[in-house]
Amino acid sequence: MAELTTLARPYAKAAFEYARDSQHLADWSTQLQVAAAVTGDGRIQAILQDPERDGEELAALLADVCGDALDKDVRNFLSVLAQNKRLRLLPQITALFAGYKAKFEKSVDVEVVSAFDLADDMTAKLASALSKRLEREVHVHTSTDPDLLGGVLIRAGDLVIDGSVRGRLNKLAAAMNL
Repeated sequence: MAELTTLARPYAKAAFEYARDSQHLADWSTQLQVAAAVTGDGRIQAILQDPERDGEELAALLADVCGDALDKDVRNFLSVLAQNKRLRLLPQITALFAGYKAKFEKSVDVEVVSAFDLADDMTAKLASALSKRLEREVHVHTSTDPDLLGGVLIRAGDLVIDGSVRGRLNKLAAAMNL
């Protein structure tokens, strides 16, 4: 996995810089997600790995499957990937692109898992507090997990804040076993 990310990084960086300079970050992000989703299909993966097909043919096929969802610039990007036999890297390129975009926009997606549904005002307060702590614009996505018993589990990139009752009980049990 690390090797694929290493191979994908220069393409993602080039795509990000082009999209940023042309002020089309959101468009590129959406289009790359579409192309990555299409390449995730098993049938398309089999075609992309066919050694009998050349790069231009694969790029044209992928662009045709995506249809009007891709503009000329993204189609050209796919053509470059195909010429270099890197179309299979689209999921990694898309993930790296999203990371560059979030860093540039100073935003972060935060997953909040709670034992019960959070009220809208509580979600807003949590987003405000996290925004101050992380010094970024926060996009909160909530879900529920009754196994937490109470409290919340917050994931923001590499940061994990476990304020759940289950997490506290696990820490207590680990401390007692020493």
